[in-house]
Amino acid sequence: MTEKIYNPDQAVVIGGGLAGCEAAWQLSQAGIPVMLYEMKPEKYSPAHSRQDLAELVCSNSLKASRLASAGGLLKTEMKLQGSLLLSCAEACAVPAGGALAVDREQFSVFVTEKIMQEQLITVIREECTELPERNAIIATGPLTSDVLAEKIENLCGSRLSFFDAAAPIVSAESLDMTKIFLQSRYDRGEADYLNCPMNQEEYERFWDALVHAEKAELHEHDKAFFRVYEGCMPVEILASRGMDTLRFGPLKPVGLRDPRTEKRPYAVVQLRKENQSATMFNLVGFQTNLKFSEQKRVFSMIPGLEHAEFLRYGVMHRNFFLNSPELLNSDYSLRNQENVFFAGQMTGVEGYMESASSGMIAGRSLARKMQGKSAYILPEDTMMGALAHYVSHGGTADFQPMGANMGLLPELPERIRGKQERYQKIAESAIARLTEFLQSLENKNL
Repeated sequence: MTEKIYNPDQAVVIGGGLAGCEAAWQLSQAGIPVMLYEMKPEKYSPAHSRQDLAELVCSNSLKASRLASAGGLLKTEMKLQGSLLLSCAEACAVPAGGALAVDREQFSVFVTEKIMQEQLITVIREECTELPERNAIIATGPLTSDVLAEKIENLCGSRLSFFDAAAPIVSAESLDMTKIFLQSRYDRGEADYLNCPMNQEEYERFWDALVHAEKAELHEHDKAFFRVYEGCMPVEILASRGMDTLRFGPLKPVGLRDPRTEKRPYAVVQLRKENQSATMFNLVGFQTNLKFSEQKRVFSMIPGLEHAEFLRYGVMHRNFFLNSPELLNSDYSLRNQENVFFAGQMTGVEGYMESASSGMIAGRSLARKMQGKSAYILPEDTMMGALAHYVSHGGTADFQPMGANMGLLPELPERIRGKQERYQKIAESAIARLTEFLQSLENKNL
């Protein structure tokens, strides 16, 4: 293994998730031979179960698609730069209103096929226990194996731990559709969400059961690191912050109308398609660490889910991410070892496409450095560039993971009152800036 890792003519990518696959693809498209290490099926993390690469373990949604949104702008920028992950996602999309959601099994299969067919990429199915000294991208994710996590901590001298949680999935045929209606908020896009409406009495009974439900025990090793990330808050912890917290969060009824009453419900639980055939649905915003028996009892109190068949219960697991502002440059390279890169959620980006975008930048930048060119650092007035800048300069006192959002981008010179119009202008400006940047590199052959 050591000889393979330290071959100076090849790049090494450790981790076959979204960031690692995108990084390996970008390297190969630049003509760089790549060795991609993936420990599955030799070894699995607590959240993974499939042999395929780019496995989605939390949600099947890749966020909004419209340009006048942070998620849509991010995808447009990735498309302009030839993203493998985005093309695979679009090929196996399932209806999700204004969002891009995928059949997760098809998505992983598509990505795996593309990677395996690329002649410049060699996939090595074994656990990598040593870190290369150069020409490497470490994209092992927030569930990095203990052996490699220790090596990373020794290399970086800094690690932050947090907990992440996944939502349950139910079978479509077990739902009571007499109590559920199909609609997207504000009728935006196709009506692709199933909505379980609650009146005040139903909601308060559900809330009381949820906050008093029994949680799963954490392993002793994990208790010392317990720290919940705000962006993926277990629903029971969110509920414990107050009776109305859920109604102003994942259960907000705004933009929805119950056709049975012609009124807005008091609260609404939304279900989103998990696969193209619509045989499975996940509970939106219901990441949880409740015991499985408690999930069945409490979530069956939701109208329409009284007899729901749970195909997968929610799980919670310890993740970690780097204190990146102390460690990384804006191309995700180490400041004290600039031919070694990190990518994915372990850098502090939050979200599937955000992880892939970091892999894209890292892959392109490493390829350029191996070819004797300058680093690939995107302008800060693009979404990908702004996110990379946040990760590398976001302050170290209480660094938290960050997903794509319009607040990362600079204000427009002109004042625009309407939010959607303002976001559209910001997005158009970002795309123009990225196009100019890419054209400049091509013209100068940089």
